[in-house]
Amino acid sequence: MNKIIPILLFGILFSCQQKSENGSNNEGVNKDLENKISQLEFENAQKDSVINESLAFFNEIQANLEAIGMRKDKIRNLSEGSELEPDDKKWILEEIRRINYLREDNSRLVKRLNEQLDKNGVRIKELEVMVESLLQDIKWKDMQIATLQEELDRLDSQYSALFDAYQEQSIKVDQLQNKLNKVYYAYGSSEELETNKIISKKNGFIGIGRRLELRSDFNTEYFTEGNLAKMKSLDVRGENARFLTDHPPSSYTIVPTPTGARIKISDPSEFWKISKYLVVLVD
Repeated sequence: MNKIIPILLFGILFSCQQKSENGSNNEGVNKDLENKISQLEFENAQKDSVINESLAFFNEIQANLEAIGMRKDKIRNLSEGSELEPDDKKWILEEIRRINYLREDNSRLVKRLNEQLDKNGVRIKELEVMVESLLQDIKWKDMQIATLQEELDRLDSQYSALFDAYQEQSIKVDQLQNKLNKVYYAYGSSEELETNKIISKKNGFIGIGRRLELRSDFNTEYFTEGNLAKMKSLDVRGENARFLTDHPPSSYTIVPTPTGARIKISDPSEFWKISKYLVVLVD
């Protein structure tokens, strides 16, 4: 009996020790499992965050690309017209400015997207594929814009050449018009006009019956130049003003002034139709 009791006590102690060790082991396993679950939950939450932020960047970039495409098409449609008005060119320049802004915004967004992915250190294959595809879309859109820019430069060069030709032609037309509008006038007494080789006195006897005639080789240097379109009137000094050159009476009137006379030209084209030179004789 005395030998059995120590054996029983030893058995009980051994059993208790086994239960204690098993309980400690189970607690350790549970804790490791909980840590792994927490780590997975954190990684999933981190991936979700990265995905959500990345999708936001994707949406912004795609919206910019669509806006660029729409503006590019509008510019091309307008530039294919027969003629660009100044307002059209102004609108195209403004659209190009907006396209460049959108391209700069895309570069900024792509940079932030890459920084976001690098900072989190999370590698998601689907996201990497999407980023690569997005970069290809941006590259393709940039190529289209570059082509459009070349077309506009060529178009602008063509219009520039046409404009230069038009300007050159306009200058020639203006020069011709100015030349056609040049008129000349002179006035004075018979002595002044004769002395300056504008008129000559012919016929008559001892100063009687002489008449004044415009010389065929009159001195052009004595005349003052005027512009047919601008010269509406002419003031002359002296009395009894009368013309020695031919001008339709219906195209002008002569009004006396305190110092002589004022010739009012009511119809310049008619007035200068017969002669581009006006010679007025005064006493």
